[in-house]
Amino acid sequence: MAEEAEPYVDIFAELKATQGKYSILGNHDYAEYVYRGDSPEMLEKKRENMKHLESVQKRMGFQLLRNERIAVSTENEDSYYIVGVENWGRHFFQFGDLAKSTAGIPDSAFQILLSHDPTHFEEEVMFKRNIALTLSGHTHGAQFGVEAPELDIKWSPSPWFGYKRWGGLYKEGNNYLYVNRGLGCLGFPGRVGIAPEITVIEIERS
Repeated sequence: MAEEAEPYVDIFAELKATQGKYSILGNHDYAEYVYRGDSPEMLEKKRENMKHLESVQKRMGFQLLRNERIAVSTENEDSYYIVGVENWGRHFFQFGDLAKSTAGIPDSAFQILLSHDPTHFEEEVMFKRNIALTLSGHTHGAQFGVEAPELDIKWSPSPWFGYKRWGGLYKEGNNYLYVNRGLGCLGFPGRVGIAPEITVIEIERS
């Protein structure tokens, strides 16, 4: 729901990025769980929620990518592409259109895909597309688990719910996926063993 983001507008507006700030939609953003059905009244409420959400993103300074891509130029005049799809999940809504989002991108271009649900990577990206890095979230790490890298322990019940890749970095062939564990919570109002996460990823030319 868009109204849930209002208290954080000023905080996210303070974020600075020399090459732009970009966002995508997740399954909860469509308000489908609140305004159920396709009656004229429910459809209008969903449209109003989306208009509100777009306003929130703009005030935060984010460019909301809805099945589209943007070319970003670097200091050495090279370009890379940020591709943003709407929600596409194996278990939830499939509004994302990867073919539309990547249309016209050269095969040799470096691409970063923003896709909320990591199952989209498994279904449409890995071993199938020249997308170097996919950034996802959605799982929250199930808000419960044990992570002790020094002991090579990484466990969460997320796979029980259909999320084999639920937190951290994964590599499949030439495709990388990073799943952020998120900041908030859903259902259970807390986290046990799965810390909130803000991720900094450094990408270097090979």
